[in-house]
Amino acid sequence: MNHRSKITAKGQTTIPVEVRDALNLKPGDQIRYVIDESGVHLMRKNRHISELAGLLGNPPHGAGASIEDMDKAIGEYLAEDDERIRREWHEGRP
Repeated sequence: MNHRSKITAKGQTTIPVEVRDALNLKPGDQIRYVIDESGVHLMRKNRHISELAGLLGNPPHGAGASIEDMDKAIGEYLAEDDERIRREWHEGRP
């Protein structure tokens, strides 16, 4: 499909309703203009997090972690990092 709009003297244009609908654009949304060798692409900049669900496909069976697992992994990382900082401090390294 082709859609056209005119550029005003101020460099402004109206995005055709079909394009706004296709990108689900609402007032206040931001758009990006991506220029590459094939031309210029108009993309919606801000997306709701729920729109990203499934972007990478379905996770493998059994994949995933509970909140408790994530908390434990973060705690272990922070403990290791804290130990590294203490060790470097005692060795006189910045």
